[in-house]
Amino acid sequence: MKKISHRFPEDLPPNDDEKTVAALETDYQVAVLAHDIATMDRILADDFVLVTGRGKIFTKEDLLNEARVTDKIYEHQEDTNQAVRLWGDTAVVTVLLWSNGTDKGNPFDYKLWFSDTYVRAAAGGWYSEPGNSRRVTRWLV
Repeated sequence: MKKISHRFPEDLPPNDDEKTVAALETDYQVAVLAHDIATMDRILADDFVLVTGRGKIFTKEDLLNEARVTDKIYEHQEDTNQAVRLWGDTAVVTVLLWSNGTDKGNPFDYKLWFSDTYVRAAAGGWYSEPGNSRRVTRWLV
């Protein structure tokens, strides 16, 4: 299992919040791919809630439990088109995620847009707060 360290402000140049938050988002997707529960736990806020485009709700504990089960094997868990917007101690990341692999032997392959909200903690680190996602059903040109 690949380990990823939490990004702290001292790891990057001062006032580089956008890069810090972007790196955290990428680290989180790599952690999902690797079933790295410790990294997922550090990045997700305790009250994290994910609401899917279909209205299904997942808590932090739901996501960590899913990562503990090795029936889901990811070949890809890649974010593209990442954009970070900052408002003081709040950041919103918008990403197009491509995920594929197998779940209990059944293949899956999908793309979805999602946004995650990060807030700066009192100690200076950033943590992911509630998010939402929308599966890409077709591309509009």
